[in-house]
Amino acid sequence: MSETPPRQATPPPWAALSLIGLIFLNMLGFGIIVPLLPFYAKSFDAPAWQIALIFSAFSVGTFFGEPFWGRLSDKYGRKPLLISTICANGLCYLALAFAPNAWAAFFIRLCGGLFSGNGSIIQGYIADVTPAERRTRSMSWMSAAWNVGLIVGPWLGGVFAKPSLGHVGFQLPLFISASLFGSSALAIALFIKESRQRDKGATYRPSRWVATGEAARHPVIGRLMLVTFLVGFAFTGIESIFGLWAQDRYGWGPREIGWAFMFVGVASACTQLLLTGPLSERFGQATMLAVGMAITVVCIGLQPFSTGGPMTIALMSLSAMGQSVAWPNVSALISETADPYRQGQILGLNNAMGALARVVGPFCAGLSFASISINGPFFQGAAFVIPAIFLSISAGRRAKVWRAAQPAGGQP
Repeated sequence: MSETPPRQATPPPWAALSLIGLIFLNMLGFGIIVPLLPFYAKSFDAPAWQIALIFSAFSVGTFFGEPFWGRLSDKYGRKPLLISTICANGLCYLALAFAPNAWAAFFIRLCGGLFSGNGSIIQGYIADVTPAERRTRSMSWMSAAWNVGLIVGPWLGGVFAKPSLGHVGFQLPLFISASLFGSSALAIALFIKESRQRDKGATYRPSRWVATGEAARHPVIGRLMLVTFLVGFAFTGIESIFGLWAQDRYGWGPREIGWAFMFVGVASACTQLLLTGPLSERFGQATMLAVGMAITVVCIGLQPFSTGGPMTIALMSLSAMGQSVAWPNVSALISETADPYRQGQILGLNNAMGALARVVGPFCAGLSFASISINGPFFQGAAFVIPAIFLSISAGRRAKVWRAAQPAGGQP
C-alpha cells in the first residue's frame, strides 16, 4: 500500500461542501444550455446527423478529459487545475455564442467537453478532505448539486432564449453560462484552499492506457468501472429516446416531457441530499449500490407496461432514486481503494467510462427503438443493468478483503 500522499494544511471536511456550493454555478451554467442545444443547432439549418454530432462531441471530449485532468491534479494540485479548466470551459461557452456554423459549434463543444471533464478533480478534492466513512455523503451532495443545476438551469435558459431571432437569440443564455463559469473560477481562487501539495517526487504515474489496464485488473475498481459503463449505457440510452417514446405512447410534447424530467430531477436531488449518505453509512456502500441497481432494473423493466402518464413519471422518479442511492457509492469506493497518489487519475478513468456510455448508449437505444419496438430500449436497458447488481455485490466482497489486507494507518 502506498504511503499517504503529500498534503498542505489540509482543509477541514466542510471545505468539500464549500467547493460543492461553488461548483453548483458550473452545473447551473451547463443546465442552461442543454435543453437549448437542438434549437441552437437548428439555427444553423443543420441536418439531424450534424445535430447528433454536436450533442455527442461533448461526451467524446469528456471521455478524453477526465483521466487527463485527474492525473495532472494528482501531481500539481486540485485547485490550479480546477480553476484553469473552469475558465477554459467558460470561454468555450462564450465562443459558442459567436460560432459561425455547425462545424465550428461541433469543435467548440468538443473542446468544452474536454475541459468539462474535471469531475475527477472535484471528486479527488472531496476524497482528499473527507474521511472514508463520510465520503459517500459528500459525493451524494455533489450529485445533488448537479441535479439541482439541471432543474434550475433549463428554466433560466428558457426564460432568456429567443429562438425567433435565430442564432442571435441564443447568445444571451450562452453569455450567462460563461459568466457563471467565470464567477465560479474566481470564487474558487479566492476562497478554496488547496488540498494537497505539488508532488515534486518521482511518483509512478502511468499513461492513461497503462492505467486503464491496471484499473481493469483491480479486484474492486475494475468491477466498479464496468458497473459505471453498464448502467450509464442503459440510463442515457433511455433518456435519449424517452421524448420519442412518450410522444408515441401519450402524445406528449416538450412541455409534458419537461415536467416529467423536473419530477425526476427533484426526486434525485432529494434522495442524494437526505438519504444516500445515511443509508450507505448504516448498511454499507456496496449493499446500497446493489439495492440501487435492483430498483433501477425493476423500474426500467416495468416502464413498457405503464398504464398512463402518472405511472410513467412515478417509475422514472423511482428509477432516478435508485440511481441516486447507488452512484455516489461508486466514487466513494474507488477513492477508498485506489492508490492515494493516483486518486484523480483513477476517478477520471471511471468518469471516462461514463462518458463512453453516453456516446454508445443513445446510439444503441435509437437502433433498438427503430428496429425492434418502441419498448426495446427499456428491455435492453434492464438487461444491461442486471449484471451490475452482481458486480456490485462482488466489488463489495472484494473491498472487504482489500481493507482487511491493509496495514493500520495506511489509508489517507
